[in-house]
Amino acid sequence: MPVWCPKSVNFPLTDEQLKGLLKKYDKNGDGRLSWRELREAFRSLGLDFSGWRAWRALRHADGNGDGYISEKEMKELVEYAASKWGFSVC
Repeated sequence: MPVWCPKSVNFPLTDEQLKGLLKKYDKNGDGRLSWRELREAFRSLGLDFSGWRAWRALRHADGNGDGYISEKEMKELVEYAASKWGFSVC
């Protein structure tokens, strides 16, 4: 599996750091992340195909199927992103 490092971070991200970073993209302040907000977060981290990755992450972590990542679902999103795209490994 290739190792990926965010272009602006020179050290591994902990799950809490990644969670905090993703929460910053809650642009409308509703406490949930939409597909568009996830896409922008992944794009800012330098991930290619950020729209596709946001869709995959949303499908995986959205436990109640409402189309958003809530605070309760955030742990699942972080674990999925870390395992799929190596956020925690540099």
